[in-house]
Amino acid sequence: MVVGSGCLLQFGITATTQFCTKTFPSSLIFSTSSTSSHRSLVSLSVPKNMSHQSQLLSLSSTNGSSSLAVPIFHNYHQIDEKVVQDIVYDALVFATLNGLLVGDKSVERSGRVPGIGLVHLPFSLLPPPLPQTHWKQACDLAPLFNELVDRVSLDGNFLQQSLSRTKKADEFTSRLLDIHSKMLEINKKEEIRLGLFRSDYMLDEKTKSLLQIEMNTISTSFSGVGCVMTELHRNILSHYGKLLGLDSKRVPVNTADSQYAEALAKAWSEYNNPRAVIIVVVQDEERNMNGQAIAIVYFRAGYTPVDYPSESEWRARLLIEQSSAIKCPNISYHLVGTKKIQQELAKPGVLERFFENKEDIAKLRKSFAGLWSLDDSDIVKQAIEKPELFVMKPQREGGGNNIYGDDLRENLLKLQKVGSQEDAAYILMQRIFPANTAAILMRNGFLHKDHVISEFGIFSTYLRNKDKVIVNNESGYMVRTKPSLSDEGGVLPGYGVIDSVYLT
Repeated sequence: MVVGSGCLLQFGITATTQFCTKTFPSSLIFSTSSTSSHRSLVSLSVPKNMSHQSQLLSLSSTNGSSSLAVPIFHNYHQIDEKVVQDIVYDALVFATLNGLLVGDKSVERSGRVPGIGLVHLPFSLLPPPLPQTHWKQACDLAPLFNELVDRVSLDGNFLQQSLSRTKKADEFTSRLLDIHSKMLEINKKEEIRLGLFRSDYMLDEKTKSLLQIEMNTISTSFSGVGCVMTELHRNILSHYGKLLGLDSKRVPVNTADSQYAEALAKAWSEYNNPRAVIIVVVQDEERNMNGQAIAIVYFRAGYTPVDYPSESEWRARLLIEQSSAIKCPNISYHLVGTKKIQQELAKPGVLERFFENKEDIAKLRKSFAGLWSLDDSDIVKQAIEKPELFVMKPQREGGGNNIYGDDLRENLLKLQKVGSQEDAAYILMQRIFPANTAAILMRNGFLHKDHVISEFGIFSTYLRNKDKVIVNNESGYMVRTKPSLSDEGGVLPGYGVIDSVYLT
């Protein structure tokens, strides 16, 4: 964990470039040649006809013959291949022009020298559908979850007691709780509290219920990327929408990057020291800079044990908590985002500890998936018998940590044999089964057709100074899409892609 400083934060490039395929040189266009029924390879060829409107969409009937051209809506696998070629070309050009890029780790020194080893982020060529009613439900929940995080963070006893068993089983959580305990001992008050959060959801196909996956309170990623991805899809549909039977305006506008920046700016203003700066705590390959007043410490690292390779990082984290700087998040907000606290809040009667309004309580509880502690023997038995219906989650952030299927069963059986408190390091969660949709995925210049499921996150911003709430907003969104047969959905590790939504 290292620290970089600066007064200006750039969360992403807002994409405004407009273009059409026919404006580019006719010597280059991306085309696709099928290598299987599900995978195509992007290659270069000379186009014979670049007119979008002259290309029809043919849908195969059940007997294999072609029918008349009809709107595709979300049968993306049935789009005419020539149209797909043109969309791929436009999408890759847009990604390049608007910074939807990441360092390619296969290239030596990638990411250290600007302009070397860059490749487009993995993305979905066209957006998946989502009912507008569920979208509105998620957006309306954002201010309530903001308030919930803030209220729970102020209840130090609740945090310490809820995580007491976890502390004995998980060293990382234990160290965070030690810092939190020190702040309670000195009665440290965070008068200015800033939260940049993201609540992640899936739409369960069987119950048609919108269910929360988790509440992220630290290092909420993809605010800038999500905005560029939204503009990519809106741009594509502005040119191909009539042909596909889709309306670009049904891809919601996304201003997460500017709203995050605005919240940071307002927090800086509340700190009321024009000479103070904002520092961003990041992972490796940054330099530590000191000697200036710090208004805000924004954590883009510090959420995983690998960010604390020695005692010096823990001392730095404690020093930051003891300082007068605004922490985003402070240690209490960080702890509220743990899986165990999420599970505790889902227990009957717990929300009533923090909210009096019954309507607000009902809205929050409606979005909770099934969440259980591993000291619930009946649930553990069910999970061993039917592991496919559950997800086992450790107290970790950053993706790639969850346990599924046979591995889940084996881990539960192992914990039962050990007979210690190691089970306190985990929770069990109901596995959510969203509807599969047909998608066209782009990764490293390769086109891949698959059936996918999507998880979408609603960003939110929260700022208060003492008793005055200055910001409490829903603040944009991001979407991650992954093949339906994949358990993990991380974008950079190679499982999922970034996406947006199409409201139906």
